[in-house]
Amino acid sequence: MTKTMRFEIVRLDETNGSAADRQIADAATVREVVQAAARTGERLLIRPCPTV
Repeated sequence: MTKTMRFEIVRLDETNGSAADRQIADAATVREVVQAAARTGERLLIRPCPTV
């Protein structure tokens, strides 16, 4: 049984860089979010989630 790698995506506030929103996602979703952020200039912090 293979576990899917999960990532935490934290959207950062434009003015002070604080965390504005958090999302747990798989690799395919991370790719989509990163592409959208690249188009708009949105700042993200992405890190792997610990496996449960």
